[in-house]
Amino acid sequence: MALDTFLALLLFAFTTSITPGPNNMMLFASGVNFGFRRTIPHMLGIGVGFLSLLLGVGLGLGAVLHTVPILYTLLKFAGGAYLVWIAWKIGTSRSLTESEGSAQPMSFMSAAAFQWVNPKAWVMAVTAMATYTNEQLYLVTVLLVGLAFAAVNLPSVSTWAGFGSALREWLSDPVRLKWFNITMAVLLVLSLWPMLK
Repeated sequence: MALDTFLALLLFAFTTSITPGPNNMMLFASGVNFGFRRTIPHMLGIGVGFLSLLLGVGLGLGAVLHTVPILYTLLKFAGGAYLVWIAWKIGTSRSLTESEGSAQPMSFMSAAAFQWVNPKAWVMAVTAMATYTNEQLYLVTVLLVGLAFAAVNLPSVSTWAGFGSALREWLSDPVRLKWFNITMAVLLVLSLWPMLK
């Protein structure tokens, strides 16, 4: 892969990783409700889960979905249903002390597994593999795509959790937190719209 192509890939990976989507909305809300430190397993789960999805698509799952489009449709709707459930949990959370009690941030395994039903993650993975791999050096370029995303993922998702954590004190007011959580739940559901068309 030429240097200019790899730089273009890094830019694609960065912009798709840092822009709003289901993962970043959930991390922002988690940063507010649980703080940065308790959100770290969620962030790491996103990175590992997305990398495994990306490599899976590059090593053949993309072709399976292309030949059996109903599987992709089922994945989109399963992911959508899960996101609506997550949005409900966020939207009904009412206090930071409640978040520190019975409620828990998303675990590493849950965040990693979620990538496999996250519609935005599938779009990113399929687009990256279709655009940045080379048939002559296929395995090498699949690994380079994975490397590019691995390099930008953690800094990108950390930004969203950090923003949420920075707002934690301001949102310690129960009324502000209630409306923040409702707003984040609505934005999470709205983030589905372009992907479920």
